[in-house]
Amino acid sequence: MSNSEKPVATDVSHPQTNEKRRNPWAWIPTLYFAQGIPFVVVMSISVILFKRLGISNTDITLYTSWLYLPWVLKPLWSPIVDIFKTKRHWIIVMQLIVGAGLGAIALTIPTHDFFKWTLAVLWLLAFSSATHDIAADGFYMLGLPKHEQALFVGVRSTFFRLAMITGQGLLIILAGSLESKTGLPALTVQVQAVSDSAAITASDLESFELPRSGGEQGILAKPEAMSIGLAARDKAEIEAIIAKAKSWNKQHGFYAEEKAAEKKVEEKSWWTATVSEPLGKQIAKAFPREAARPKDDRMGNVNVVYLYLSQEVPADKNVIVNFGFSKGDKSIKLIEGERFTFNAQNWNQPFMAVIQLDPKLKNPTSATFLATSGNIPLAWSILFFVLAAFFLLICLYHKFILPRPVSDIPTAGSASSTVAAFFQTFGSFFTKPGILSALAFILLYRFAEAQLVKLAAPFMLDAREVGGLALSTGQVGFVYGTVGVVALLIGGLLGGFLVSRNGLKFWLPFMVFGINLPNLVYVYMAMVQPDEFTVIASCVALESFGYGFGFAAFMLYMIHFAEGEHKTAHYAICTGFMALGMMLPGFFSGWLQEIIGYKQFFVWIMLATIPSFIVAFLVKVDPAFGKKTNS
Repeated sequence: MSNSEKPVATDVSHPQTNEKRRNPWAWIPTLYFAQGIPFVVVMSISVILFKRLGISNTDITLYTSWLYLPWVLKPLWSPIVDIFKTKRHWIIVMQLIVGAGLGAIALTIPTHDFFKWTLAVLWLLAFSSATHDIAADGFYMLGLPKHEQALFVGVRSTFFRLAMITGQGLLIILAGSLESKTGLPALTVQVQAVSDSAAITASDLESFELPRSGGEQGILAKPEAMSIGLAARDKAEIEAIIAKAKSWNKQHGFYAEEKAAEKKVEEKSWWTATVSEPLGKQIAKAFPREAARPKDDRMGNVNVVYLYLSQEVPADKNVIVNFGFSKGDKSIKLIEGERFTFNAQNWNQPFMAVIQLDPKLKNPTSATFLATSGNIPLAWSILFFVLAAFFLLICLYHKFILPRPVSDIPTAGSASSTVAAFFQTFGSFFTKPGILSALAFILLYRFAEAQLVKLAAPFMLDAREVGGLALSTGQVGFVYGTVGVVALLIGGLLGGFLVSRNGLKFWLPFMVFGINLPNLVYVYMAMVQPDEFTVIASCVALESFGYGFGFAAFMLYMIHFAEGEHKTAHYAICTGFMALGMMLPGFFSGWLQEIIGYKQFFVWIMLATIPSFIVAFLVKVDPAFGKKTNS
């Protein structure tokens, strides 16, 4: 950018002060990476943390689900960010609070009531992170001229997603590495899925003398390498093996038996009796689905590995073992024995861990499982101290590197007018010119995609007898987590670049086609049910690329519509409607698919793209918005 070193006080295209203009590459990547880290900590890492610390799945899902609430409600306090202080000030303060919060989590993990205190701090992180999002998105619009907002929209999305990948991948790997280095030496168990292998039965699972070893305490396994035959087996046989292993483990006190929840028989709701059930019958009558082929009542084959200790456990000590997938093909999974405890009473008995193949797996493959008994609280405390230090460094970096746009000023005139300013900000959003067409665009632009995204993975996993593609878990993870993500990022970056050349108005018709027409690949896959994995991956790549390309227009339109005195709060309100536009269609998509089947559902998805085309051609966009201008 040739103007990056010019003073900008007299240049209205650069909304910054008379200091030398900051290169956007110096702050946009770090700002949006910092925006993603606390989000992934609250929404993803916390779940794994609590699981590793022994919290039940019921409590984890109940309490961590509520942590999403601040992002849902953030439009309600977005005017406060506009009214008080500058966006730059809010960013720095929120990053400081997030860094302190990450350090507080590190301190609460080793405590007796860690679950209660850690949840309290996570709530603080969630509200701070949601407030940071409001300020960062507003600052992005203030700190860049309009054509650069378009150019860098793909960059901000990319670095936010890199934060997601870092949190869900690298940070979890680091935590696992710390766990393995703070306790007993880790033990690896190699598992091979092979064409021919002897199949065990429930009667084979008997207690037997396990060899001990001298020297220091350690975890042992018998066998340390085993094979499992690829051929699926009768469901009753597999369930008998699993049941016997569970019974053995509970009988010997490796973990307490959980109480089964009572199943309630509820009466039909008014909605079910009056609306959904009669409507479903009419739809099923009008669009009869193909009869499902008989389902093979078979399950993936299993084998058992016996885990035990080499030495006796002292009376006042427990050895908690975590056993799970380490690397390889995720189609080989652990179904019994993720976490268990050795003590003075059961140390001389083996624990039975059951490993099963995905029944859709057809070719030989392998996986490695890891048993660790490290100091889990210490390991996770270290991880959060590292995160806290990183975030405080990011905060310090942004303190000096973030630009100071002249338009970044609080909008409240005085303290006495704060309440009036608060409500005036909301009111001004709904009195903007073109508000009805804008809301229609935000709610309906992704109407088809909101339904497709809910059923794409189930379609890949479902058996061919019911219209799916019968991919294994590992294959689905690869096609969406690798191929799909790369295509999505490329599409988003290309969309932002092209808009910066010709403007949003020019590219919007192309982008609405880009986000919708590639959905045809799902119609093709549902009709043909291809066997070739490369064909399926290519189809997903095409749809993901189109989504990334078309989604760039969606983000830019919200930036365009939010322009004005309260752009920060107005953009936050737009994101609230964006979430609503994804949530509402998702409510009925599964219900509809079960009625009409995959083939007709994906045909419906193509029909559901029509509202997207209509609203895209109804909205008014400034022809100059997003276009790079010569200054």
